[in-house]
Amino acid sequence: MRAVSGYERDLVGYGAEPPHAGWPGGARVAVSLVLNYEEGAERNVLDGDAGSEGYLHEIIGAPPVAGGRDLNAESMFAYGARAGFWRVHRTVTAHDVPLTVFAVGQALERNPGAARAMGAAGWEVAGHGWRWIDYRDVPEEVERADIARTVQAIGRLVGRRPVGWYTGRTSPRTRRLVAEEGGFLYDSDDYGDDLPFYVGEGGRQRLVVPYGLDANDFKFLIVHGFTTADDMLAYLVDTYDTLHAEGADRPRMMSVGLHCRIIGRPGRIRALDGFLRHVAQLGGGWITTREQIARHWLTAHPPADPQG
Repeated sequence: MRAVSGYERDLVGYGAEPPHAGWPGGARVAVSLVLNYEEGAERNVLDGDAGSEGYLHEIIGAPPVAGGRDLNAESMFAYGARAGFWRVHRTVTAHDVPLTVFAVGQALERNPGAARAMGAAGWEVAGHGWRWIDYRDVPEEVERADIARTVQAIGRLVGRRPVGWYTGRTSPRTRRLVAEEGGFLYDSDDYGDDLPFYVGEGGRQRLVVPYGLDANDFKFLIVHGFTTADDMLAYLVDTYDTLHAEGADRPRMMSVGLHCRIIGRPGRIRALDGFLRHVAQLGGGWITTREQIARHWLTAHPPADPQG
């Protein structure tokens, strides 16, 4: 796929005839559970930031504290590392399914026990930046160094270097810098499709395993989003059922976005548990890591022109 000459967006994609994914076992839907691990790397004056974190905590719409600490926000993030992560860990391991962690390097550094638990569970740990910040205005040399620092931290703390990357709040340079690092199979900084696809970067075709912000627990922390676990569970079930029906002819991929401090709350975890029960009951799902999706796609659907 190529964008129209002179216009850097591809609004065509696979069009009316997407490729047959050919997921292992004839699965109709490849289900990617993603746990974002960010706690301890959010904005904080203790780390030299200009103010406190004002995004994705329980006091919706509260402005960040300029030049000082917001102890309420700090403790809400701390909940994700202290309690929420372990509730998610218990739920996922009870179902004996894999997931991918989008891990912020500094967050792992501040809770090495969680990093060891991820590795021991056999979860894929992908890079999610060194800090949980917006990299749009970060100098290129700092972003490059942060990518390298994150790779090193994950390798040391988890026991295996990351092969996937997701910044989330990217700069215009992020994909190029990830490609230049040289050790990644894929990145997930895209929301534009139900299947993996290739983009040209650095003279090569790079694999994108797209993510999603619709089937995502962050909607508990925005206005007019999810309110109860039933809200999220209904949306996850509806999404899976639609993709399952379409997958009879054209298998698809489903991303489920999770956060320790959000889904890890006792009133919300039932959404994850119920969804996993539903997938097991209906069948047709390949619950897997993004690394395995990437490796399958690279083998079954290699780029037509790897160099261009």
